[in-house]
Amino acid sequence: MVTGKIHSFETFGLVDGPGVRSVVFMQGCPMRCRFCHNPETWDVHTGEEKTADEVFKFLLHYKPYWRNNGGVTVSGGEPLMQIDFVTELFTLLKTRRVDTALDTSGAVFNDDPDWMARFEKLMNVTDLVILDLKEFDNEKHVSLTGHTNENILKMAKWLSEHGKDMWIRHVLVPGLTDDEEGLAAMNDFIKSLKTVKKVEVLPYHTLGIFKWENLGIPYSLEGVRPPSAEQKARAEEILCVKDYKH
Repeated sequence: MVTGKIHSFETFGLVDGPGVRSVVFMQGCPMRCRFCHNPETWDVHTGEEKTADEVFKFLLHYKPYWRNNGGVTVSGGEPLMQIDFVTELFTLLKTRRVDTALDTSGAVFNDDPDWMARFEKLMNVTDLVILDLKEFDNEKHVSLTGHTNENILKMAKWLSEHGKDMWIRHVLVPGLTDDEEGLAAMNDFIKSLKTVKKVEVLPYHTLGIFKWENLGIPYSLEGVRPPSAEQKARAEEILCVKDYKH
């Protein structure tokens, strides 16, 4: 029986997919984003171990809140690090016709045939993929996250080519991910995708700095302030946020 390492649950989420969602936050992430507000989710060896059936039965208690336009989102950390668990959970949820969403950075996407077979199996029981595009320029992406974005962009193209609905999210960090040239290039890429239903600009915030301090990890963005309303509006204009159906 497949088990997963769970970081936490949010039973009444309003921002992690359409409608009211119950959100499962998986433990473990290969990225080391400099603006991460949940660094405690990085370590794959911690978290509470549960079977997919246990999580399924727990989530069903909240089905009345989802009504006809909500469902379950699996986030992280990086849920694709525990792909078989997520597939089993989504398969169980589909037996009850629950809407399923995967919130991912795409960091572990790869073209290994065995992994792709597992990924396609997951996509068969996934209604929506919420994909984070941290930065379009690969060199800047590596500096920002410690990870290339080449496979992430390949994942976005795969989802587009296979008719899988996507939401695109971009965290706006002043001085790092807000340059207009980079945003324009990202917009051109997003426009090339056929299945994007929504684009969101998420303002960088400092609410998670104490977690870095508690874990003894140096925080490299000390002194960086959240973007102003004007900066956020400009990014949304460049990314053509209003062009997408909400």
